[in-house]
Amino acid sequence: MTVDEQLRRAREVFDTEIEGLRRTRESLGESFTDAIALMLECVRSEGIIVVTGVGKNLAVAEKMSAIFASTGSRSIVLNPVQAMHGDLGMVAPRDVLVALSFSGESEEILRLIPAIRRHGLKVISLTGRPDSTLAKMSDIHVEIPCGKEACPFGMAPTNSTTATMAMGDAFAMVMIDAQRFDVQRYAMNHPAGAIGRALVLKVTDVMRTGERCAVVAPETTVMASLLAMTNAKCGAVVVAGPDRKLLGIFTDGDFRRTVSASGSAKVLGDTVAEHMTKGPLFVHDDVYATELLKIFERKRIDDLPVCDAEGRVAGLVDIQDLPKMKVL
Repeated sequence: MTVDEQLRRAREVFDTEIEGLRRTRESLGESFTDAIALMLECVRSEGIIVVTGVGKNLAVAEKMSAIFASTGSRSIVLNPVQAMHGDLGMVAPRDVLVALSFSGESEEILRLIPAIRRHGLKVISLTGRPDSTLAKMSDIHVEIPCGKEACPFGMAPTNSTTATMAMGDAFAMVMIDAQRFDVQRYAMNHPAGAIGRALVLKVTDVMRTGERCAVVAPETTVMASLLAMTNAKCGAVVVAGPDRKLLGIFTDGDFRRTVSASGSAKVLGDTVAEHMTKGPLFVHDDVYATELLKIFERKRIDDLPVCDAEGRVAGLVDIQDLPKMKVL
């Protein structure tokens, strides 16, 4: 098999799965919103969204349940085999079961449904066949009409698991909006790792202050401003008035552009006020680090002044510090 043949085959897999996602997206309708209503009722009654599947769909169920749990909808995964040997004790009548089976004929799932019914749970099924046994046994059936698998034998779950996973993501994201689940609650569920740090940390936790934040008066020369940058080991100076109110910012990039435009180093004797960026973008000292990431990404800047509620300079955030804080 040549390199070109390998790439062509890989692209065919992508094309098949993209088409499967498109078809599944276009099928969204009343059954989807009915499923959302049932899950919302469950969560608001302090119930749990129980997700089950067998084979590859058990892995999809684990991912789907994890997304639910991290975004405000309590959820667990129920292995259908273990369920029949005691794990059914984890469920309660206020819960709802989401059953995944593309064929709708998985024996382990079909054996589970009557037992789940006896525990008082309602059932939402996701299958590729609305006429399947599982679909008929469910309170709500959401079809996954993704078409053929990408597997050359039409057997290995590929297209179907991708579309089912996407449907789970759609469920979870709609549930976020319906429950008005905000970033602060999201942070409570993610206290560790880069996500947790970015969500919990505030600007005051990452900004430079004291000797590490170069603040100069507007009459300071460009030369003295560059020395202040060097001493602070920073790429910018913040320009402030006697009341420490923010007036501007002057970066090493500004200096290079100024010298390049003038063709002379005589600017070293100019005041920094002549070349600073006046009224620069800044953030208040009570915002979360997540807002910093958005600003740095959107504005493509490297340095950002921080001010208090009265507009006084409180510090400076240098983008090179964020990886050290494990925010980036």
